[in-house]
Amino acid sequence: MTTTPVLPPAMAEELLHPVLPAASVGETVLRTGGELSTVFEIRFVGVAEPVVIKVYDDQWRWKQEKEIYVYQLLQQHGVGPVPAVLHHGDADNALGRCYTVMTMLRGQPLSAVSHVLDRASLREIYRQLGGCMAAVHQIPQGAYGYITTQVLDPEPTNTAYMTRQFHKKLREYADHGGDAALATAIEAKVARQTELLDACRHAVLCHNDFHEGNVLVTEDGGGWQVSGFIDVENAIAADPLMDVAKTDYYSVHDDQDKREALCDGYGTLPADWSERVGLYRLYHALELWDWFASIGNTAPLKGITDDIRRMTARTTTTRRRPDL
Repeated sequence: MTTTPVLPPAMAEELLHPVLPAASVGETVLRTGGELSTVFEIRFVGVAEPVVIKVYDDQWRWKQEKEIYVYQLLQQHGVGPVPAVLHHGDADNALGRCYTVMTMLRGQPLSAVSHVLDRASLREIYRQLGGCMAAVHQIPQGAYGYITTQVLDPEPTNTAYMTRQFHKKLREYADHGGDAALATAIEAKVARQTELLDACRHAVLCHNDFHEGNVLVTEDGGGWQVSGFIDVENAIAADPLMDVAKTDYYSVHDDQDKREALCDGYGTLPADWSERVGLYRLYHALELWDWFASIGNTAPLKGITDDIRRMTARTTTTRRRPDL
C-alpha cells in the first residue's frame, strides 16, 4: 500500500511556480488518493479559478507521460471536455514525486449524485455519456493494445489482442488462487465465442474506465448535464465495445433505463453488439477480480465470482437492446 502524500499550500506554490509564478495558494484539498496517484484541488487567494495537481506514486510515474499524451490526443480531436495540462514536473522537488498540473473541470462525480437523481435526469445523463464515449471512439488507432505514448506490444487483430489478454488474466487468476473450474468455464466461453472477436476490424481509442466515478456532472437551469470526464490512465486501443462493456459492468449493472439511454446516446451499434459486450463484460469482471486479489482486497471477490459464474452459465439468445 502507498502512503498518501501531504501537500501544504507553501509546497503547492513551489510546484506551481513554473506555470503560475504569482499564485498565492489559500488551501489544498485532497480529492482522491489511491494505489496509483493522488489528486489535490488547489484553491487560490482571490478569484482565480482552482487547478488540480495530480501526484504519482513512484512506481506509477510512467503513467504521467501516458496521461498527458491521451489528454492532448483527445483535445486535438475536439473530444471532451477533459482537463488541459498546464505543466508537469519530475520528482526533483520538495514532495519527492512527479506531478501534473491541470485545469479543474466544473462539476462533481456522477457517482456522488446518481442515487438521488430522478429517472428522467439519470436517463439524460447516460444519453450524454453515450455521446461522449462515441466521440472518443472516433479517434482511430493503428493496432490493438495498451497505450502509453504509443500502442505497447501491438497486435494486428482484435482476436489476437483479446486472446492474449484473456490468457494473461487467467494466469493471474490462477496465481491468486482463483477457482479452477470457473477458469475452465471462462476458457470454454471464450473458445466458443472467438468469432465475436473477429468482428472488430479496426482499433480505436478507448477510455477503458468510463464509469460514474470518472464522469463529472453539473446542474443548471436546464437540468443535469455531463460537464466532462477524467482519468485516462487505463486507455487502450481496442474494439469500441470494450468501453461500452466496462461502463455496463461497472455502472449500469441491470438498470435497463441506463442501458437504453447509453445506447441511444452512443448511436448506431453493430448487429452483434449485445453478444460482444457480454464477452467483454466477462473480461472486465475477470480483470477486476485479479486487481482486487493483487492488492489484498478480498471483500469484493465473492460478488465478482458470482458475476463470472452467471456470465459463463448464461446463453445470449437475443439481440434486442435491453438485453446483455
